[in-house]
Amino acid sequence: MSHPSPTLLGVTLKTAVVHTVTYFVVGWLAYTFVDYSAKYADPNLKMYMRQTTDPWVMAGPLFQPIRGVLFGIIFYLLRDVVFAKKNGWLILWCVLVIAGILSTFGPSPGSIEGILYTIVPLPLHLMGLPEVLLQSLLLSAIVYYWVNHPEKRWLTWLMVAIFVVVMLLPILGLFASGRVASGN
Repeated sequence: MSHPSPTLLGVTLKTAVVHTVTYFVVGWLAYTFVDYSAKYADPNLKMYMRQTTDPWVMAGPLFQPIRGVLFGIIFYLLRDVVFAKKNGWLILWCVLVIAGILSTFGPSPGSIEGILYTIVPLPLHLMGLPEVLLQSLLLSAIVYYWVNHPEKRWLTWLMVAIFVVVMLLPILGLFASGRVASGN
């Protein structure tokens, strides 16, 4: 079945939704199974990373649609290379891994620059790589599939429903913790 060329709005909205959902789900899995609370309290990371109890960390998913829109713009610009190809999701994933994870312009954890120019020990750099590799893989594969199969209404409903839940959970958590009312 032939579909019209993806639009900027369609690709951007789908990418924002998928990025936010995959960011939250993979982040929750990593938080649960990697024990980020203990890892971020490590003296080598304590001055570099906010602690998991910080309200900004709790609010983090609320800002992911912004990053998703930025990713969506890039994905749209690459649409002829990505969405028109059989293995376009793999091209997309390679772009994210190479340009967005390993070859960042600044010394991010897990990047070549981070390993070279920070004093963070190598095991701490490598600790977060499985999480970001999995999240970027899921982002690439799901966006590719969703954009190439607009007739799959169930996917639209599912992703939007999960997105709404992901947006509500941090808001409810901030209110429940008293962080919103007290400003702490």
